[in-house]
Amino acid sequence: MTMKLNTLTIEEAHKGLQGKQFSAVELAKSCFDCIREKDDQLNAFITITEDKAYLDAEKTDKKIKDKIKIDVLEGIPVAVKDNILVEGVKATAGSKILSTYIGTYNATVVERLKSAGAVILGKTNMDEFAMGGSGETSHFGPTRNPHNLEKVPGGSSSGSAAAVASDETIYAIGSDTGGSVRQPGSLCGVVGFKPTYGRNSRHGLMAMASSFDQVGSLTKTVRDAAYVFEQIAGLDKFDSTTVDKKVDVVNDLKSDIKGLKIGLPKEYFIKGMDEEVEATVKKAIQKLTKLGAEIVDISLPQTKYALATYYVLMPAEVSSNLSRYDGVRYGYRADSGNLLEMYLKSRHEGFGEEARRRIMLGTYVLSSGYYDDYYKKAQQVRRLIKNDFDKAFEKVDCIVTPTSPTVAFNIGEKFDDPLTMYLSDVFTVSANVAGLPGISIPCGKVNKLPVGLQFIGKHFDEKTLFNVAHQAEGIL
Repeated sequence: MTMKLNTLTIEEAHKGLQGKQFSAVELAKSCFDCIREKDDQLNAFITITEDKAYLDAEKTDKKIKDKIKIDVLEGIPVAVKDNILVEGVKATAGSKILSTYIGTYNATVVERLKSAGAVILGKTNMDEFAMGGSGETSHFGPTRNPHNLEKVPGGSSSGSAAAVASDETIYAIGSDTGGSVRQPGSLCGVVGFKPTYGRNSRHGLMAMASSFDQVGSLTKTVRDAAYVFEQIAGLDKFDSTTVDKKVDVVNDLKSDIKGLKIGLPKEYFIKGMDEEVEATVKKAIQKLTKLGAEIVDISLPQTKYALATYYVLMPAEVSSNLSRYDGVRYGYRADSGNLLEMYLKSRHEGFGEEARRRIMLGTYVLSSGYYDDYYKKAQQVRRLIKNDFDKAFEKVDCIVTPTSPTVAFNIGEKFDDPLTMYLSDVFTVSANVAGLPGISIPCGKVNKLPVGLQFIGKHFDEKTLFNVAHQAEGIL
């Protein structure tokens, strides 16, 4: 039986290319064949860049032919979330208002992937402007979960997660503002990783909520996530929030985690959580003790305010960031009789319902008379949440929690109930609120649907995070 190249991990594909078992062009073709076979149903991609991909793959094949050493990501197909710019390729952010926009430059993370020889297959579907936890708010239609086409894949990086889970790509990159890489990773049964705020450049990532946004990855293994992280992380002169700290995680995926203290916060097992999901997660956590890790009960008392804090601060930043889409400079412009009418119609017709909801909510909390009551108070609570984590990390090396309170739910099930939908992020938002790194790995299934286990690490301690997640992956 012929090996399906699109099912390989980054590491396996790299070894195969080095060993001349197949070419980079053949690897890319295997992914495109899978896209043609599956994507009419999945709707994981908005744009396919087949011609460009083959040209890049041919460059890798020439290097191999000339016996030039190739990088671990060289010739490996990757899918890019559609709010991350790729020069000369459409970048819609899943919105009608940008449905014709073409990226004029490469995002820093894309530039770093391209410099490593990555082969970009195309741009993936997503909740509009990364606003959503199900993949249903895209102007281009909902993405479907590869494990069950009637279920959501999670969001907002819905297309990236579905593409990796269905083997349409070897790996993908996405953005994580409140769990938008980890939550779909959990629901689709792949590894979703978000680094510490400031590790990855946001230059070329369309801003949603700038103090929360970080570029992350969706991969088939923890080791693959480590490879991607090492390539795209680091200081960037175009993003003043980035830091100049050494990134070395692949070489430190140790053989054991004996003696490591892993915190288990009681606040993450809440009323309303699916009982079978809770049981699956607790069973997985118990297995960590077999690796010699010590599970330590901890408390993060301010965590219960994390979701409310996020849904005050995030819309405030959304209302500011999305004000630039006015129908004048770029994007969708409505026909109208005068300038004011053009502004109003362009934004009303160009933005979907969820985007408009968050813009209005954000404008409200920033308005005169409400700023101190909402926005300022939420910023104060944000500090308290961060302090909780700082205190906990004095006792433990990392923290383990569920990634999502449920498995993937039916398409349309929560769409008309925004508050219930927002609860999908209840376990992931706190890492963004505190700016901490987080990773979700598959830890079992409930009703044939994946369940995710989340690890949260100390600021800039991705090394421990990858180490623990890699070892846990081996026994789950």
